[in-house]
Amino acid sequence: MSQPQATAPATFRMPGSEFLGRVREGGIIYPFILLFIVLAIWKGSTFYGRTNLLEILDQQSATLIIAAAGTMVLITGGIDLSVGATYALCQVIAMKIAISGNPVAAIVVGVIIGIAVGAANGVITTFFRINSLIATLAASFVITGGAALITGGNLITNFSVTGYANFARTQFLDVTTAAWTMIGVVIILGVVLARTMAGRYMYAAGSNAEASRLAGVRVQWIKLITFAISGGAAALGGIIDSARVLSASSSNGGTALTFTVLAGIVVGGTSILGGEGAIWRTVIGVLFIAMIGNGFTLLGWNPLYEQITLGLILLLAVGGDAWSRLRTT
Repeated sequence: MSQPQATAPATFRMPGSEFLGRVREGGIIYPFILLFIVLAIWKGSTFYGRTNLLEILDQQSATLIIAAAGTMVLITGGIDLSVGATYALCQVIAMKIAISGNPVAAIVVGVIIGIAVGAANGVITTFFRINSLIATLAASFVITGGAALITGGNLITNFSVTGYANFARTQFLDVTTAAWTMIGVVIILGVVLARTMAGRYMYAAGSNAEASRLAGVRVQWIKLITFAISGGAAALGGIIDSARVLSASSSNGGTALTFTVLAGIVVGGTSILGGEGAIWRTVIGVLFIAMIGNGFTLLGWNPLYEQITLGLILLLAVGGDAWSRLRTT
């Protein structure tokens, strides 16, 4: 007679790969909605009022532009730690040109310099095969030093260049031109990434660079282009912020801005290993972090705890990405 099979004891089962894939795809939406509801209940119209929400959107315009471009870099398997330095350099140069009396030239030249800096990072990273983390970290020191030489370590300010200020301060339908510019850039980059052949190549380069290269994708050029876009976005963000306050400094941006941008991208669900992510999720990630800061301000909590909170959230996001990839492989 056959022996009856022993029944395995009931154990906790880890979530399946399909479930984990769905959670990773839209996971940032749930904490974003939850935080919004909590702050709306706690602070009422002080939080969800039109004035406060539009102010958040305006203040995060530069960060969202830089993060949208940085998402492309991360998806292709790279990382750009020089965005904070490029932000400062280009706003310093743009401010000096604006003071000389040509705000349009200031904006155009500033963005072109940012694209050139980003392209240089791309060349160093791709064609010279230097790790992007090391290459862009080193570049950030060089760029910051250059910006400091231009300013002499001083704050550049001139409140009479109103034409330059209009680039960020003008309002249309109660929304500033800084926010409208951000919306336009985010939509364009989002469409490029999600709906074009170039976007598919970016995902392919980040997922498996060697296989993509064998399939005919010019991986090095794709990565170089994303770095150039990242540099241009950092420049545009710096110009927007300097136009808003009519001042510029080589110490602006830096590691704080770089951390905020990367935190927004990673919290939004873009994998640090490349090949996965979306700009719309980055937008929600950046706004989620902005809401945390806004909540701390409205509630009058110690801002030191905000840094601890952001660090823990970033750690959870990176750990969650690593764990979900482990479960789906």
